[in-house]
Amino acid sequence: MKTFTEENYLKALYYLSAETGDVGTFELSKHLQIKMPTVTSMMKKFAEKNWVIYESYKPIRLTEKGREEAALIIRKHRLTELFLAEKMGIAWHEVHNIAEQVEHINSPLFFEKMDEILGYPKFDPHGAPIPDKMGSIERKEYLKLSECKPGEHVKLAAVMNSSKEFLKFLNQKEIALGIVIEILEKEPFDNSLRISYQNKTNEFISSPVSEKLMVEKID
Repeated sequence: MKTFTEENYLKALYYLSAETGDVGTFELSKHLQIKMPTVTSMMKKFAEKNWVIYESYKPIRLTEKGREEAALIIRKHRLTELFLAEKMGIAWHEVHNIAEQVEHINSPLFFEKMDEILGYPKFDPHGAPIPDKMGSIERKEYLKLSECKPGEHVKLAAVMNSSKEFLKFLNQKEIALGIVIEILEKEPFDNSLRISYQNKTNEFISSPVSEKLMVEKID
């Protein structure tokens, strides 16, 4: 049975390796806000369990077994977020901290039942893919809203930033997954967008925001 700390390390390694490939010890230490000697000691234990390939002064690499273990923790987290949002009516910006606690429950039956109740979903409330029971993830190719051109219609499929502050900002703008967005104009100077969606007919979105909104084109 993995400890809470081990699970948090595995999740961190998974996310960091997805962004940059191999993970540096300093990078992991900074991300977790844990001292380097402690991280080094933990990585030696992970290597013994065949979760990582680790050598002193070299980047850390998740093994296939380690990646699967991490994906199963992420599965529990994302299933919980969706359950809280869909079945309990908790806002999408409030579910993360609760899921951080629930994900450590060691009961496959509990999460299998949650999966069944939800109808075996593929994506969480923020559009992130939910790994299956084997730790496999079905990924979809999306565009950033910032990559779209005037005249195009797209559907919001996911957000790249699920922080509470960003999601509350989207709430204020009445931007939610599934809405259809029409790109009206793109400002050449700063790449900000003028868009239309729902009951909003002349809304402006900055480039940093549009970079974090993942969409799929509508034919």
